[in-house]
Amino acid sequence: MGDEDRKIQEMQLLERNLQNLLLQKQAFQAELSETQAALKELESAGDDVFKIVGQLMIKTEKSKTKDELSNREKLLNLRINSIEKQEDSLAKKLNELREDVMGSSAK
Repeated sequence: MGDEDRKIQEMQLLERNLQNLLLQKQAFQAELSETQAALKELESAGDDVFKIVGQLMIKTEKSKTKDELSNREKLLNLRINSIEKQEDSLAKKLNELREDVMGSSAK
């Protein structure tokens, strides 16, 4: 297998990895949006707050639920930022490979 074929395979692998990261990021962003919506609803809720656990709805402390949601929000933001850094790194490598392959095929 030639050097150019190896680079093309590496490009395909990087593209698949980027696609997987994008899917993960979208899932985390959707969960973050739900968490933020829940926090907003919690602010306007009365003292009686319920949480769904499995198939049960259980009464819980508002402050405890707010803390759990806030921690979840922080964790999701960290994960999204981490994925974005990985995305940037992979995109940079992919662009370098593309330029290399395009440059060598033009010769």
